[in-house]
This record gives sequence, structure tokens and C-alpha cells, in this order.
Amino acid sequence: MTENYDASSIQVIEGLEAVRRRPGMYIGSTSRRGLNHLVYEIVDNSVDEHLAGYCTRIDVTLNADGSCTVGDNGRGIPVGMHQKGVSAERVVFTTLHAGGKFDSDAYKTSGGLHGVGSSVVNALSEWMDVQVKREGKIFHDRYRKGKPDLELEKGLLPVIGKTKETGTIITFLPDPEIFEQTTRFSATEIKNRLHETTYLNPELTIVFRDQRDGRDEELTFHEPEGILGFIRDLNKNKEAVCEPIYVRGISDGIQVEVALQYINEFHENILGFCNNIFNSEGGTHLTGFKTAFTTVMNTYARELGILKEKDANFTGADIRNGCTAVISIRHPDPSFEGQTKTKLDNADAARAVAKVTADEFSRYFDKNLSALREVLGCAEKAAKIRKTEEKAKTNLLTKQKYSFDSNGKLANCESRDASKCEIFIVEGDSAGGSAKTARDRNFQAILPIRGKILNVEKASIDKVLANEEIKTMINSFGCGFSEGYGNDFDITKLRYDKIIIMADADVDGAHICTLLLTLFYRFMPDLIGEGHVYIAMPPLYKAIPQKGKEEYLFDDEALARYRKHHKSGFTLQRYKGLGEMDPEQLWETTLNPETRTMRRVEIEDGRSASDITALLMGNDVPPRREFIHEHARDAALDV
Repeated sequence: MTENYDASSIQVIEGLEAVRRRPGMYIGSTSRRGLNHLVYEIVDNSVDEHLAGYCTRIDVTLNADGSCTVGDNGRGIPVGMHQKGVSAERVVFTTLHAGGKFDSDAYKTSGGLHGVGSSVVNALSEWMDVQVKREGKIFHDRYRKGKPDLELEKGLLPVIGKTKETGTIITFLPDPEIFEQTTRFSATEIKNRLHETTYLNPELTIVFRDQRDGRDEELTFHEPEGILGFIRDLNKNKEAVCEPIYVRGISDGIQVEVALQYINEFHENILGFCNNIFNSEGGTHLTGFKTAFTTVMNTYARELGILKEKDANFTGADIRNGCTAVISIRHPDPSFEGQTKTKLDNADAARAVAKVTADEFSRYFDKNLSALREVLGCAEKAAKIRKTEEKAKTNLLTKQKYSFDSNGKLANCESRDASKCEIFIVEGDSAGGSAKTARDRNFQAILPIRGKILNVEKASIDKVLANEEIKTMINSFGCGFSEGYGNDFDITKLRYDKIIIMADADVDGAHICTLLLTLFYRFMPDLIGEGHVYIAMPPLYKAIPQKGKEEYLFDDEALARYRKHHKSGFTLQRYKGLGEMDPEQLWETTLNPETRTMRRVEIEDGRSASDITALLMGNDVPPRREFIHEHARDAALDV
């Protein structure tokens, strides 16, 4: 590294090169999640055409060559001469922050407010082909790695045909230089997203085709019931307490739709959307709904005598216990946190949603007293459990049946500053012993477990809480377990900022990780939701060259790259398990924060995560077999 830091050190990256240098800033990651995001960016542009009143159908095709085609029957991207001296279409695909979304006359509401979607997809594609149908003609353009690959005719796109239709057809192939892990789209995730989009746009039809691997799958999504149908779908396998409820309204130019239903479960599932974009981290629209709905229901509870004068109000958690809700708003000028739009930030969205929620639910419940009593019954039941636990601090149903005592295997750390501490869950006494020796005992705790823990998806709650390994983890983390079993989960009491699963880099290790993640997801979901759960990445190989520095290789792809660049002989050591590493190697590769590699566990799609967990970890075999057959080509084999 040079010590000279002067004006010559300042670089200006022009055009789309910034996107290719730092793709994660624009699409979240270069994993399959980011890969699928390319499809969503193009689809969202077509949906914005639908919101503007010009598009009724979108076609999405995963082609046999690995590319994706998205076509719509909207107005077609403008192709006329732009003030930059080239076709407007060329500007859209080669310039960041260029598009029609900044013009409120062209789009009253849209999800693509940053104007970077099309150009980012272009920048991250090996090639892109564009056809625009408008003005009775078919215009054509083509790009390679974000740069134009077709000569313009006097600054305008060449015409390749005539048509009476309008619309845009975009085909792109993700660049393997960017997406090193995979360039294969996930059909399941894309289908879920497209289906969800039609729930949010009841007048829109989306046709999905998958032509890869010799198949010719075709599905048509059209949901005229809108988000009411969405609620029915989310709760299709649940025991409903009441019929779905739907309200809508407009406040300050913001359109608000809310659909909800109560089921016989002790958790809430509240989903927020703004301009068709799912906001996984919520935002002001959900805050407005929760605040207003809590106020409305407490008012009714007192009017009906469910809450007496001396009683405290139901909490928001009491009232939402068992509630599945979808809040969808159309905002003319949305403000999100980041390009991936995971959280809505508009203060006026909270006010608008709160007003519509208060007005419309009051109007609905005034006419539907039985539904009101069913909803308040859920809140009353939740409040009784909460109050009993606050008083007794023991198990509501079985008193002292469940004990959360540790089995004494935890090797704790010296620090009590949770923000600096981390705990490693290690399979096996051998690996646990090495880890205890290798760790920095100031901030690293080691918890050995014996083999594979109980599959909580198949087990009853009494078996879950009787399991020694699970009880040890509950006691070690310090933040409790689920609700209603005498030690309610409270994320603020978590003793470690990082919970790191450290298992062997083989099939058995992956199985152990899956079982632990199922436990956390079902009974301590905030551990994952707030980013506390990690998976250690111990190396699979150690390459020892005849000359030069030894190198740890974490997977077979890394080994292939090493072999490509090291033609001379080298010795290869394969680690069959963590127990084969001495403490120094374990510290260097897996424990040392300066040199280790870890993966943070995130819930990519909270809406389908529960269904997938039940499918893969539950008792029902035929659907799991069908899923495995469908996704066999996506598997990473350890043979």
C-alpha cells in the first residue's frame, strides 16, 4: 500500500462501471437472492406501467440458455431523440438515475423511484436485448456488459419490423463474472414473487414460463380478489378464528388497503407493501396501522365491557396475537431506506394508514359485531396469558414441569458486554475441546452439543423443552424461549451479539445447521430477524505448495481456482471434521475475527419461510419428495 495520498488518488468511476464494481450496493448481494432481484427490477418497471393504467399483462420466461425474458403490453419505452443526442431508450439503459419515474405526469405512483433498475440490470448482464413496440414499429437495441452493442441510425434505434401492438420485451443473461456462485434463477422464488404481485394488482395478469432443462412449464397468475385472496392463501392451512376482513380508503393522496384475518396461533404476521414493493423491515405504514388498530380495539373493548374501568388497555401485542394482515399503500413520492427498499420512511404514510385504519375498521365493526367479538376474544386470551406469566413467572399450563437449567458444558467468556460477546455452538466433544483451547476467552464462549439435536418441526412442545441440548442453549443465550412456557423470549436479554453455528463442512454438518436453524426460526425468530445468527465457514482443504505460502480453501470451487493458478506440485490436506484441526489452525481459520469467514443467516422471504420449513422439516413426505425432485438441479452435492 502506497503512503502517497493526493489528488491523483481520487478516482471518478463513470457510467455503469460503479455498478459492476459494487453490485451489492444496488441489488443487495451477488448470491441467488441478488440474481433473482434482476428479474424483479425489470418486472417492477412493467408493473409501474400497469399502475399508470397502460399494462394489463406481463410475460416472464426463464429461457433454456439461462437468460430471462420479460415482456409487457404497456406503452413501450420512449425511443425518440433525447436531449443527450441519442434515443431515450439508450439513455434509460446506460445512465443511472434516468427514467420516467421522476415525472409525476408520466407515473403517479411507482416502485422504481431511483431510476436505476433497468441500467443496473444491464450493467450486470453478459448481454441484454431490447425490443420496443410503439408508433406502429418494432425498435431494437442490444448491449454487452452494460455497453451498447448496436450502432444507432442517426442517434435513433434501428427498426426491425411493424406491429399494431405496444410494449417492451427485455431479454438478459446474468454475467457469470458478477454472479460467481450461480447464474441459475430460482423458479420457486420468482413464481412466489409474481403471484404476490398479482394479489397486489387484481386487474393484472402475469404469465410465467420455465423452458430450462427440457421442460415447458407455464403458469398464469391472476387474482381478482386482491389482498383479500392473499390473506386466504397465507392462512390456507391454518385454523381460522374469523373470516378475512378488507377495508380501503384514501388520505392525503395516499391509497390504503388493509386485509386481515385471525387464526388460532400465538404470533402475528403483518406484511407491508408500498407501490407493490414488499418492505421486509416494515416501516411507517405498519407503524400507522398498529397504532390506530390498537386504539380502535381498546375503545371497543371498553364499550363492550370486556375491559373494566380499572383495567389497563390491551397491549398492541395482545391485540395482534394471531393476526395475519397485509397493508398495501400507493404513495406518489415514497421514501425507502436503500435501493432494495426494505423499509418505508415516509411520515405521511403513518398518518394516512392510521386515519384509514381508524375510520374504516370502526365502520366495519359497527356493522359486524360478531367479528368484533371474535377479534377481541383473541386479545383477551393473549392478555390473560401475559398477566398470568407476569405474576407467576412460571409455566402457565404445567407449572414447574420444564426446567431451563444448563447441563454445565458451556465454557463462558469473561466479558459481560453482550455487544462484544459471541457464542460458538460446536458439535462434538473433540471439536469443542479444540475450540475451548483456541478461543479468545475474553469475548468468545463455547457450547458443545452432542450430535444432531431434536427436529422441533416434528416434535411436541413437551419433547422440545425436555431435550437437554435445547435446554442448555435456552439457558446459555439468556433471552428465553417462545411464549407461554414460563420463560418468554425477550431479545433485550440476549447475552451474545453473535450466535455462531460451527459444524463440519460436510452433509452431516449441514444437517446439524438445518436442525439448529429450525429451532431458532420456530421458537426464537428474532435471533435471525435481528441478525444475531451466523454459520462459521471452516475450510475444507489446506493447500501446501512446494514453494510459497500455505493456503486454506473453503470449498471445491476454491480448490479448482487454486489448481488453475498453481501448476506446480502441492500437497492437499482435506479436513474431515473440525476435530482434526489443532487449536492454532482452528483459531486462524474459524475463530479469529480478523481472518475468519462467516455467513450471516437472513430470512430472504418471510412470507414463504414458514411454509418451506414445514415442507422440508415436517412429517408430510410426498410434498417434500416433489420439492426435492423439482429442485434437484439446484443442489450442491458432497460426493
